[in-house]
Amino acid sequence: MTEPAAPTSSSTNLDTVAVAATDPGREQPWADLGLKADEYQSIREILGRRPTSSELAMYSVMWSEHCSYKSTKVHLKQFSEIPQATPIGKTLAGIGENAGVIDIGQGYAVTFKVESHNHPSYVEPYQGAATGVGGIVRDILAMGARPVAVMDPLRFGPLDAPDTQRVLPGIVAGVGGYGNCLGLPNIGGEAVFDDTYLGNPLVNALCVGVLRHEDLHLANASGTGNQVILYGARTGGDGIGGVSVLASETFDADGPAKRPAVQVGDPFMEKLLIECTLELFAAGVVAGIQDLGGAGLSCATSELASAGDGGMHVELDRVPLRDSTLAPEMILMSESQERMMAVVEPDDVATFLGICAKWDVEAVVVGEVTDTGRLEIDWHGERVVDVPPRSVAHDGPTYHRPYARPDSQDALQADGAESLPRPTTGSELRETLLRLAASPNLCDKSWITDQYDRYVRGNTVLAQPSDSGMIRVDETTNLGVAISTDCNGRFALLDPYVGAQLALAESYRNVATGGAVPQAVSDCLNFGSPEDPGVMWQFAEACRGLKDACLELGIPVTGGNVSLYNQTGETAILPTPVVAVLGVVDDVTRRTPSAWASVEGDQVGDRVLLLGETREELSGSEWAHVVHGHVGGLPPVVDLAGERRLAELLHEGVGLLTSAHDLSDGGLAQALVEASLRHLSGVTVSLDDVHADPFVALFAESAGRVLVTVAEGDVARIAELAGRHGVPVAEIGRTGGDVLAVTAGDEALFDVNLLELRSTWMATLPAAMA
Repeated sequence: MTEPAAPTSSSTNLDTVAVAATDPGREQPWADLGLKADEYQSIREILGRRPTSSELAMYSVMWSEHCSYKSTKVHLKQFSEIPQATPIGKTLAGIGENAGVIDIGQGYAVTFKVESHNHPSYVEPYQGAATGVGGIVRDILAMGARPVAVMDPLRFGPLDAPDTQRVLPGIVAGVGGYGNCLGLPNIGGEAVFDDTYLGNPLVNALCVGVLRHEDLHLANASGTGNQVILYGARTGGDGIGGVSVLASETFDADGPAKRPAVQVGDPFMEKLLIECTLELFAAGVVAGIQDLGGAGLSCATSELASAGDGGMHVELDRVPLRDSTLAPEMILMSESQERMMAVVEPDDVATFLGICAKWDVEAVVVGEVTDTGRLEIDWHGERVVDVPPRSVAHDGPTYHRPYARPDSQDALQADGAESLPRPTTGSELRETLLRLAASPNLCDKSWITDQYDRYVRGNTVLAQPSDSGMIRVDETTNLGVAISTDCNGRFALLDPYVGAQLALAESYRNVATGGAVPQAVSDCLNFGSPEDPGVMWQFAEACRGLKDACLELGIPVTGGNVSLYNQTGETAILPTPVVAVLGVVDDVTRRTPSAWASVEGDQVGDRVLLLGETREELSGSEWAHVVHGHVGGLPPVVDLAGERRLAELLHEGVGLLTSAHDLSDGGLAQALVEASLRHLSGVTVSLDDVHADPFVALFAESAGRVLVTVAEGDVARIAELAGRHGVPVAEIGRTGGDVLAVTAGDEALFDVNLLELRSTWMATLPAAMA
């Protein structure tokens, strides 16, 4: 992939609309800018002439895969079939806006969204990850909300691979450095390692914000004569082409080539921008607003105009620049960070500019809303853009790419892990538990999370390593929200329809374990090249699976992101539909923790119960991956009705349950490890009522299961509650002591001292990053 050529111009050789009309045969670098021949011809037909170089720049970035979703919108539209009501309220803004907004009661709303910054983070790990955080924060800000927390679902190649050693520290530092400087707690996420992400790490970033209903703002430019103001950082040459083009092509197998410049972030400028924007909202001087992310000014001007009255005139030479040599095409393509565009009524302009000056944020009136139905941009008095704004922002190409179930899928699904050699003796089971606990995907992630401030602002209730992150919204009523992100790419490879549903089910369950009521979904759909029919089949099936699951669970998709071309050469990543679920907590002081409390002295430990059914489901499991390097078979069965009943039980059990921990990667064994180590409080469990095979009982990854603890006197009440909700329940042990001990029948299978277990669990990442 080569750097897209930015057309050049000068005051003496400016490619204006008038020139374009009289010079139809000029050769233009449309292919270098990522456009196809038929797309270029469509632009000529829309305009009735060839585009100017500035218009060509705009169409190239706005019609890129990253901005237009041209290969995926035919599949994404099915999410609109899901009713937009949430279990306790309504969706105030949904798909198509900068971020989804839902009612959470008491006059509050929350907005949340997850997006990708994958390819930039491979090229320049620190800045790629940092500006990914900055971009999603501005999306949340643009809805009228104060950003209150971030999360970071991450994927890397093998931990011991040299390129992982290059990208992982930079990405983590970028996420932490930007978020910490903004004063936003990082309350959750994932760090997953797999061979397919080598050369193509995934950096997904989520932000959640809080607003009152009346503070909601939308991205539109309405009101003829209203002024268009650009404010924030100056526009520079960083990010020309940027993520718009960078994320729209496959990486070369030979490693980094010459690519578009990655954006450079300034979190201190972003912090000023946040506070300035919130004061502008409070002053009531913002009629419409849009952040400048992918495609920069090309996106902000065309989207605002097309979502409003349809007309806008912009004086491009008024845009403050860091580099005075930038041609108009480059200014339109630049993805320089920390910039916003607002639509302001004329009488409010002075107040708007005064507030910006107070925060030392540069602001310039660059244009106005018109009734022409055209987006018109001038450069030093010469017209360089005259286009219908919808043709740029919304009416780009729509591809019905061929998709087909790969011929290899049958063989892949037939190669189940259930026939692989498995441990049978107590000592072998003990060794397997320790090996999995130390594996990159299951080991302690505090080397990463300790670089993040998880408690800044004072409203973090739960953060990693809890099942979900939880934030207090109202300090008087203790209203709060919980958020989780999840995806097992191996499950999605084995069956993308079921795999996407399992990702949703796990996030849904993680939110429920804390006592929250799941409300809404945002997704970040990371896949390989859409030009591969097999990849497009994976994508189509994942979308269908998410839609059907949301219908079953009764929660809407409020927005999200698609990231394609995530492959190096012919090697595509595991299909990775990351699903974020947000839930509401009436009183965060009554949440359920993810691990049982320590047992001191003569105290009696809590009873340990397993909710849900354990089946011999090992394909795609962490055991098969770590011990055998195996991926094949069918993923676990997903029972969405059962997940819903389980979540209702967990919500009704708040106050009775002393802890609740989701079972997922690594099965019951890993849940026991994590819950024991949180407070160094041991546990003794019997596998008799879990499964007849102790190995299956410990390491199967059946969905719809939660490990809970209750005081001894409350076992019957939880059993009655489980029976009422139709959730299987088994009492399997008691907390306490300084070992994790496992029995089956009359046999003591094994035990592990917690200090040994903690040392094993915590050593992996620090050793690899030393």
